[in-house]
Amino acid sequence: MTNDPLLTLALPIALGIIMLGLGMSLTLDDFKRVARYPKPVLIGLGCQILLLPLACFGIALGFELEPALAVGLMLLAASPGGTSANLYSHLAHGDVALNITLTAVNSVIAILTMPIIVNLSLIYFMTADQAIPLQFTKVLQVFVIVLGPVAIGMLLKSKLPNFAQRMEKPVKIMSALFLALIVVLAMVQDWQTLVDYAPVVGAAALLFNLVSMAVGYYVPQLLSLNKRQSIAIGMEIGIHNGTLAIALALSPVLLNNATMAIPAAIYSIIMFFTAALFGLWVNWRHGDELKEEEPEAQAG
Repeated sequence: MTNDPLLTLALPIALGIIMLGLGMSLTLDDFKRVARYPKPVLIGLGCQILLLPLACFGIALGFELEPALAVGLMLLAASPGGTSANLYSHLAHGDVALNITLTAVNSVIAILTMPIIVNLSLIYFMTADQAIPLQFTKVLQVFVIVLGPVAIGMLLKSKLPNFAQRMEKPVKIMSALFLALIVVLAMVQDWQTLVDYAPVVGAAALLFNLVSMAVGYYVPQLLSLNKRQSIAIGMEIGIHNGTLAIALALSPVLLNNATMAIPAAIYSIIMFFTAALFGLWVNWRHGDELKEEEPEAQAG
C-alpha cells in the first residue's frame, strides 16, 4: 500500500509542515529551561521514555495483538508528545511552559530512543523474515526529516517573529489537512485489517491512553511536583505525536507497513476526547488549588 505515489509524496510534506510548525512555537529558552528547572523535566522525560514503553509492552501482550499492531502500538509509545498537549494543558490550568520544554527536549531525544524501542519491538513481536530493523542510515534520514524543519521553524521565529506568528494558523490548517489525507489513504488501502482489528486495537489504544495520563498525573505528585506540573506532564505523555508514528510506519524507506499505522490513527482520535475529560475532571476536583498555584507557578 505504501507504494501509492500520492502517499509517498504526502508523507514527507505532511511531516515537514508539522515539524516546521513545532519549530515556530519553540525558542532556545525552551531548552535552557531544563538547566534552570531540571526536576520536573527529568520526571516528565522519565515517565515518557521509561514507564510508558513498559506499560505499552504489557498492554500489547495482554491484548495479544497481532505482531504488526503490537509494533505499531510500541511505536506510538516511543513517539514524543504532540503540540496539542500545550493547548489542552493551558485549558486545564497546567504548567504550559513545562509542556513546551518537554515537547522540545523529547522531540530531540525521541530521534535516538524511537529506533531503539522500535527495533526491540520488531525483534520480539515479528518473525525473522518480517522484521526490518531501522538501520543507522534510516535513523539519520528521520533525524534530518524531523529536526531539519524544526530548526528552520525556530530560526524563522527568532529572525522573523511577526511572520512566524502570522503563519501559525495556516501551518496548523495545512498540517491537519495533510494528516487527514494520510490517514484516509492508509485506512482505505488497509481497510480490511482496520475492520478486523478495530475493536481490540481501539480497546488497547484507549487503555494505553488512560494509563499514559494516569502515569503522567500521579507519578509526578508522588515525587512532590505540584498539581499544575502534574497536569502538564499528564497531558504531555497522554497526547502523543501520532502523526510522527503514522509517518514512520507508512514511509516506504522506513517501516513500510500500513498495519503498524492503525494503532496511532485510532489513538489520535481517542486522545482528544480523553484529554478534554481529564482536563474537566482535574479542574472539578482541584480548581481552587490550581488557581492558588497559578500566579507563582514556574516550569520547576
